[in-house]
Amino acid sequence: MSENSETPDPAEEIRRLGAELARQHKINRALMARVEREMNGQSTDFTLFQTDVVLESQVRERTCELQHALTVNEKITRALARAKEALEQEHGEQRKLIRQLEDTHQQLLQSEKMAAIGQLAAGVAHEINNPIGFVISNLRTLSSYVADLLNLIDLHESRQWPPHEGDDDLARNIRQFRERIDLEFLREDAIALIAESAKGADRVKCIVQDLREFSRPSEESWQWVDLRTGLDSTLNVMWSEIKQKADVVKEYGEIPRVECLAAQVNQIFMNLLLNAAQAIDGHGSITLRTGQADAGVFVAITDSGQGMPPEMLDRIFDPFFTTKPVGSGTGLGLSVSYGIARKHGGRIDVESELGRGSTFTLWLPLARPPAQGL
Repeated sequence: MSENSETPDPAEEIRRLGAELARQHKINRALMARVEREMNGQSTDFTLFQTDVVLESQVRERTCELQHALTVNEKITRALARAKEALEQEHGEQRKLIRQLEDTHQQLLQSEKMAAIGQLAAGVAHEINNPIGFVISNLRTLSSYVADLLNLIDLHESRQWPPHEGDDDLARNIRQFRERIDLEFLREDAIALIAESAKGADRVKCIVQDLREFSRPSEESWQWVDLRTGLDSTLNVMWSEIKQKADVVKEYGEIPRVECLAAQVNQIFMNLLLNAAQAIDGHGSITLRTGQADAGVFVAITDSGQGMPPEMLDRIFDPFFTTKPVGSGTGLGLSVSYGIARKHGGRIDVESELGRGSTFTLWLPLARPPAQGL
């Protein structure tokens, strides 16, 4: 064998080694890929495990938070229920207190009204006594007239009238009796006495009826009334107090009916008229005016009295404030009147000048104000 055939070919050996190296690289890559796949699988399971643990922890935390929130919510709900119950109880107590205040206010109105009526009682009794006196006197005189007329009728019925010839004695007796009783005057005066007595009886009836209506407790019933009628009724009750102090001048304008508590509005009229009369020294005048303006009506009472200084005008509606001597007033008249006006959605305006008198003007809306409550 030759030397060349025994020695390996370097080029062939290089190719063989290259192929082996390539195979080894391929195997390594395959192994590495397998290991990487296995590692990736193991990594994904661990990540999911970690995620499950984290989510479970978050769920537990969120559940705890929700349970805490529910507990707090229940406490708040119970607290709100207790607060609502306390609020309803408080509202009930407030309503009860409001009713008590309304009752007290009504008692105050009635007390002030009766105090004013007490001041007027003597004058009212005198006013009733006058017509009753002349009614009784007229009835006595009328009784005598009737007796004379009956006697004359008896004479007429004793014989036919006019008498026949020969009845001179009867005719003379009848003629003398007619002259003695003054039959013509008796006829006229009897009619006048009856009319005067009827007028006096009506006067008494009116005074008693107005006084009864005025003194009864105020009824909480709103009515549509003509304020001029109430003003005249109050003036009638107070006439004995006013006629000695002032001449009353009525300047009534046309006004529509007003929805109001008539008895309470009449109480305002009484207080304003009483103040007007008491403000006058000697003898003066009181002017009553009514009219319509600003979607309402007004009643103005003007006196020719002493008037008031400006600094006093700010206090006249204060409770228990009075310019009258001690024992002459309660100091509640104007305060109560102001409260009644406000209750009706109205007001009382005052204009006064020292030495020249005062004007009190009551303004009222046509309809009652909306009910106000809790």
